[in-house]
Amino acid sequence: MSHRGNNRLIQWLACMLFLVALSATAAYETEEPVDFSLHQLGGGEVSLSDYRGGWVLLNYWATWCAPCRKEMPELSALHDERGDVTVLGLAFEDTDDSAFEEFLAEFHASYPILRVDVYEPPEPFGAPKVLPTTIILDGEGRAVKAFLGPVTREAIERYIDAAAASDGESVQ
Repeated sequence: MSHRGNNRLIQWLACMLFLVALSATAAYETEEPVDFSLHQLGGGEVSLSDYRGGWVLLNYWATWCAPCRKEMPELSALHDERGDVTVLGLAFEDTDDSAFEEFLAEFHASYPILRVDVYEPPEPFGAPKVLPTTIILDGEGRAVKAFLGPVTREAIERYIDAAAASDGESVQ
């Protein structure tokens, strides 16, 4: 194959990868508000509708996931420092509460940790395609943005602040 043919093949593959990634993130976006309830680590049940009116970050993670561990401090700071953002950690792992508690003693998360049944994950998202996966819900509960793989606080805030500005909301 010629050099020109190789370049076209590479361009075609890059385009296909981009389209696959685009369709994967779009699969998490919804037109209607999302609501489901999950058990919180330590007791109780949490419903997404409890958090209407502010931004909600659903962060799928697992104890064995190194990028998930790396995100936790930034997500905790975001949760603690912004009154308009709530982070909910969705623990996607088939293990008992004591294993999560032991993990969280070392890798502290200041936000609520909710248990996801890996055999029956909540709809409309189902099982995450990759870990970590972070889905942003707007104030009405619609999934408006998804980050597949690691994400930074800066990327999340850039998205939220831009969306809030375009809607004419005040940014905190």
